[in-house]
Amino acid sequence: MLHTIAIIQARMSSSRLPDKVLLDIGGRPMLQWVVERTRRARTISQVVVATTVDPSDDPVADFCRSQDIAFARGSVHDVLDRYYQVAKECEADVIVRITADCPFIDPGLINHTVRALFSINLDVGFSVDNSQLPIANFQFVTNRLPQPWWRTYPIGLDTEAFTFGVLEQAWREANESHQREHVTPYFYDGIPVNDLHFSANKSSLATSESPRGFKVGLLHHTEELGHHRWTVDTPEDLKLVREIVTRLPDDNFTWLDVLALFKREPDLAQINATVHHKTHLDVDERPR
Repeated sequence: MLHTIAIIQARMSSSRLPDKVLLDIGGRPMLQWVVERTRRARTISQVVVATTVDPSDDPVADFCRSQDIAFARGSVHDVLDRYYQVAKECEADVIVRITADCPFIDPGLINHTVRALFSINLDVGFSVDNSQLPIANFQFVTNRLPQPWWRTYPIGLDTEAFTFGVLEQAWREANESHQREHVTPYFYDGIPVNDLHFSANKSSLATSESPRGFKVGLLHHTEELGHHRWTVDTPEDLKLVREIVTRLPDDNFTWLDVLALFKREPDLAQINATVHHKTHLDVDERPR
């Protein structure tokens, strides 16, 4: 049986919005939104929150205990090591990377990303109890890449799926600060930008091979929506997502429901329009 672990990285000490992972959105902490929505993905066997050993993250551990959410604690800045240790302990075959600042993470897109890792027909799903799955045809598939690469899905739906084998290789070999802190750049660093460009590929899955020999896939939507920002990293972002949930009837909405809301109320996008999105080269400069 394929063992697919969704690992949600979570810290309290955000530089732009401290304590953000436990801030309230519609009556629940943001981390609870992320965990519950991730659990709904049919391709996920287990969800684990990966926080740090720093005392400032004790509230994350306490919250997970109180809600019976599996969690682990590891390095503050070496997030790659955090992921590797959790994946190894859980004997994961496939790892899905989720961040705790994406309250609208979409179960359907998680399934879409995991299926693409195996080149399974994207219109035909599989669940975690299917023991007849093929061998992965890619080492890394994602629905987003940072600038200067390309993204057509809104910021805040970010899902990355990769095999344990390449995670272990990255854990052994990656030595740049951004590769350790952001977990996956080791997989795609060096790929020509145009290889994965939206307009250069007729398929919804653009493909390339990294200089290290990793087969990489980037999922594209049918239109360019990467300018939408539904993640939470600033007070403006938090205000926006709180406004969004007041307009939707329950938490079972999909990302397409949020998109439809923005088409009805385009002024919503102005709430956080001036926020600058970080890149994969930005690292935490605070003392280590």
